[in-house]
Amino acid sequence: MGALFDKLQADMHAALKAQSSVELNTLRMLKSDIQYEMTKDGSKDLSDDQVEALIRRAIKRRRESIEQFDKAGRVEMAANERAEAEILERYLPPAIPEADILKAIDEVIAKVKPAGPADAGKVMGPVMGRFKGQGVDGARVKELVQSRLAGG
Repeated sequence: MGALFDKLQADMHAALKAQSSVELNTLRMLKSDIQYEMTKDGSKDLSDDQVEALIRRAIKRRRESIEQFDKAGRVEMAANERAEAEILERYLPPAIPEADILKAIDEVIAKVKPAGPADAGKVMGPVMGRFKGQGVDGARVKELVQSRLAGG
């Protein structure tokens, strides 16, 4: 396994000693996801990139849960999901600044010359290609592209 998995193991042990139940449970779920993925494809270990992809999926699931809990008025459940998402985000590289994403969008728009918001797909592909593997949120990029193409 890679350094990311080793860090996860060490942090799990520290959370156990500190009796931090939310962190411990979150890391245990992540470790379970990793082990499931390893057995699913029959590999002995996963690369750090594969582990990062699993973490991103876990964060996405939690964000979707937060949205549902907020709609249902389940404040405590939403807060717990937020705490878990924050714990998981510690294992990802720092987020790309929005200014860098906007700069890339503007460069692609200048090159592609889309006719309007209907051509968002022509801009999305190259922008997402520039940030491949860097954990840029596609939904956020889509919002920014549509805003730019609508004149924002």
